[in-house]
Amino acid sequence: VKDILGEKRGAWLHERKMKFRFCGDLDCPDWILAEISLLSKLTSIKMKLLCSQVVKDILGEKIDYDKLMKLTADAKYEESDVKSSVAALEFIFSSAAKHTVDGESLDNELQQLGLPKENASSLCKVYSDSITSLQHVFAEQSLRVSTLESVDWRVDYVLSSSALQDIGEPVIQLKMSRKDPITKEATPITFSLTGQKFRLLFKDLKQAHSTMESLG
Repeated sequence: VKDILGEKRGAWLHERKMKFRFCGDLDCPDWILAEISLLSKLTSIKMKLLCSQVVKDILGEKIDYDKLMKLTADAKYEESDVKSSVAALEFIFSSAAKHTVDGESLDNELQQLGLPKENASSLCKVYSDSITSLQHVFAEQSLRVSTLESVDWRVDYVLSSSALQDIGEPVIQLKMSRKDPITKEATPITFSLTGQKFRLLFKDLKQAHSTMESLG
């Protein structure tokens, strides 16, 4: 049912060529339209509580889906409904904050998309209270780069290989661990270098390091 309602409202909005500030002055994604009808099933109080949990998740606090299942039990949400609602709210909060949309404008646009006034007001109350924190997190994420966690190496002497010119030529085995700035997960990167390529890599890294120090 929610897909049909979303498609009908999406077609109507498309015919009117409506653009939304919280979507970056673009059309609202069809999947968000489909979730609006699902979010409409919640009471305004449950909407506010759900939104608060979603904001905490965006700010770095892991979301408790068991808690959300109990919270949305009155609306007869299934697990897939909870996860899709969370995804929709994360998109709304993130996109609105990144495009610096004020709470009142977001409230009006969500009502245009079919979200009941009470639910839109509850959502936007949480958004208005959290917009500064959200924008701070997004600004930090946009400036972060991956960090090098560790470097391990060893030198092997290969007795026979079609890739090497001389038997016994040393091969450097490098293993680096790269940490993602957002997920905090480390990803191993391994590769092999001949002695000549390693010397070139070392030279380039020293030059890059000198350049960075001069800029700092």
